[in-house]
Formats: sequence, structure tokens, C-alpha cells
Amino acid sequence: MLKPVTIRVVLTLALSQGWELFQLDVNNAFLNGFLEEYVFVTQPPGFEVADKCLVCKLNKALYGLKQAPRQWSNRLKSTLLQFGLVGSKRDFSMFIYTHQEHTVYLLVYVDDIIITDSSASLIQQLTSKLNTVFSLKQLCHLDYFLGLEIKYLPNNSILMTQGKYICDLLHKTHMAEAYSISSPMVSNCKLSRHDADLFHDPTLYRSVVGALQYATLTRPEICFAVNKVCQFMASPLDSHWTVVKRILRYLKGTLSHGVPL
Repeated sequence: MLKPVTIRVVLTLALSQGWELFQLDVNNAFLNGFLEEYVFVTQPPGFEVADKCLVCKLNKALYGLKQAPRQWSNRLKSTLLQFGLVGSKRDFSMFIYTHQEHTVYLLVYVDDIIITDSSASLIQQLTSKLNTVFSLKQLCHLDYFLGLEIKYLPNNSILMTQGKYICDLLHKTHMAEAYSISSPMVSNCKLSRHDADLFHDPTLYRSVVGALQYATLTRPEICFAVNKVCQFMASPLDSHWTVVKRILRYLKGTLSHGVPL
């Protein structure tokens, strides 16, 4: 799993060095995985034969197959290593390629790839080699990755926001029309584990609070409030959910805020 902090570090490094940021997308990524065991499926519609006892043997992975993500990851990793890239020991989703005085950084999340370096020709060379193995979408400048919106400012800096990600979270919690508020938490907020009013949907609570944890990547001012509500994941109360909704109302009024790099 690609660590959010790795994304931020690589973006900061690229900006400080004046490097361009590009993103790649692999078409039908899971179909590129090779199966290491025998997998049989029933006859697909339109390809049936008279004998219904016969089944089909898969030679490659398919979407929906539980082995597909792992086999795709193994195929991509082995290909990158063959091309001379080295896996990072800090984050297994980051690969590094060094050629003379140039260093290429490549971040992978399933079939989405970020690539950056000072040499556009080296990036194009590496991309062309990948395209001989996998079908890639056209190389383009990085603007959206894992819910992170990358905005290039006139002063040659970058603003990293999560406006769309937060909007989706507001719609999920039916708070898209809620009134905004000026702070994520009141200064004298005291939360307790002991209360008779248990929240009716603990799964929703955990899902929303987990999503808020990811939002702290570009919204560090909510870290304290999110840390507070994280302490009650096991048995959330109505009072805890009220605090979560306040955080969401604050985010609604500050959708354009983010972290400058």
C-alpha cells in the first residue's frame, strides 16, 4: 500500500528540484497477471457448448478473481525490476531508477503511476519500455491521484487539495447541504466513553472517521479533532458522531483549502 506521506515527500522533492510530474494509467491492469495455479470457471454466456459439465480453464487473471490484484502487482514489480528500477525499503510501492546524474522516482498504486525526474527524455524512454509490455494511457501531467488534486500556481508552486474527496464524503453522510462552521472542534470539547446513547451505525462511524484520517494529508488543522474521534472507534456514541459532523461541516466551508508545496 502506497503511504500518503511518500506522495507528499516525492511531490515536495520534485517541486524543489523543478522537476515535472507525470501520471500513467495501465489499461485493464488485472488482465496482465499470470496465474500460478489452476483456475476453472463455468462456461461464460454466449460460449456454451452442449455438454454443461465442461468448464473453462483460465490462462490469465480476470477482474473479480481474488488472485488478480496480487498477480498484477507481482507482474508489474518484476517488470520494473527487469528494467533496472530498485524497490524502496521504506515504501514497497516506490521504485527508483538511477542513470548517470539522473534519478527517476516512480510511485505505484494498483494501476495508477506517478513518475518524475529532471530528464523528460529519460521518463519518455522508461514509459516507452513499459508500453511494450503493458497498454498505457497517454502520459500527462499529474493533476489527480488517489483523491489528491494537484493545482499548479502561477508562482511555480503547487497546491495539494482534496476538494472532490471531501465532497464525496459529505454526500456519503448526507451533509452536502449542511451549514458550514468556522472551526472543526469547540475549545472545551470533552468526550467520554460512558454514555447510554450508542451510535446506531458503528460501521458508518468507523468508515467516515477513517476517511477523515486520510483527509488530514492536506488538512493538518483537523488532526487534533480527528485524533479525538478516532479514540472511540470500538463503541461510538451519539455525542462522538456529533463531533464528527462538526468536522464535516468545517470541511464543507473550506473545500478549497489545502497544503502548498
